[in-house]
Amino acid sequence: MGRGLGIFWMLYMLFFAVPFPMILYYNIKSDDPPQLYDTDPWLALGVLVLSVILWSIVLSSWFYKWIVVNFTAKSNISYLNKHGVSRKAEILEAVKISKENSRYTVYELLLSFKNLVNTEITQKTVVNDSKPQQKRFEKGKTVEIRIDQDMKRKPYFIFAGTEASINVLVITFITLGWMALVALIAGYYIYSYLTENNGTGWRFIVYWHPLVVCPAILLFYKGILSFFLRKLTGGYKVAPELIKFKGIRTTARLISADQTGTYINEQPMVLFKLEYTDEKNQIRRAEIKKIVNLLDLNQVRQRTADIFYLKEDPGRIAFAVDLDEIS
Repeated sequence: MGRGLGIFWMLYMLFFAVPFPMILYYNIKSDDPPQLYDTDPWLALGVLVLSVILWSIVLSSWFYKWIVVNFTAKSNISYLNKHGVSRKAEILEAVKISKENSRYTVYELLLSFKNLVNTEITQKTVVNDSKPQQKRFEKGKTVEIRIDQDMKRKPYFIFAGTEASINVLVITFITLGWMALVALIAGYYIYSYLTENNGTGWRFIVYWHPLVVCPAILLFYKGILSFFLRKLTGGYKVAPELIKFKGIRTTARLISADQTGTYINEQPMVLFKLEYTDEKNQIRRAEIKKIVNLLDLNQVRQRTADIFYLKEDPGRIAFAVDLDEIS
């Protein structure tokens, strides 16, 4: 249900990003040949260049997300196997989530291990077990993991000995699909030029032309989505994974909790002001914003809360209860 809803909204937003601007443009545009000779050619060239830049950003981001990221992940896994920091992790929970007759047995695990500064943490993860007969991923057993010391590569940790491979056929089809999109966009440039130039070159292109509006809307979607994701994750100034894997756990005293006036899905954003003592016995104060569920308002009334703070930057904090949910 959730996946289907996600696909619906993606198609809904895509309609307003591509077909809808085209429908508006070609219905509003007059059938009479426009007087384009008086149009500033340098302005038209600037709009054309802007259009090409916007489409280049969109297409390059898709190329990275669809294709490059697979090779990057494979390379990062090889790197972690050789240079990752080794830790022993205890399996606290193990739930089989794969269907019968699946190629691999898939488990959802809850692990407990020491992070990069030797603070005990719990981490949810999913693993494909290619050798289920060995029963390696059962509750109570211990497995070896490797963590990226710099926390700059994804995945941030792997099971020791993890092997990664690229499905050449799938990547080939994805690449062909991306190239088809490039050809389609290039074809639209040619179509627009042939049907709209009226012997005046690119003077016809304007800021509200679909060649400009469509990529601008797609980039706007990307920006607004990133904005809301930051809001939903509490507005952390650094990645919460970094705080979890390189942070020290302690108990902080709640000084105040005030609403900011911002609401996400009708849930209020609250500014928490906290005070805690770091490992050097220095008293520190820090602030953090978080979306609080209306059914969980008891959190703002608690006198203390467990937090993680970065050893090298103690002002960067996160609630332990939020970090426990990261998978």
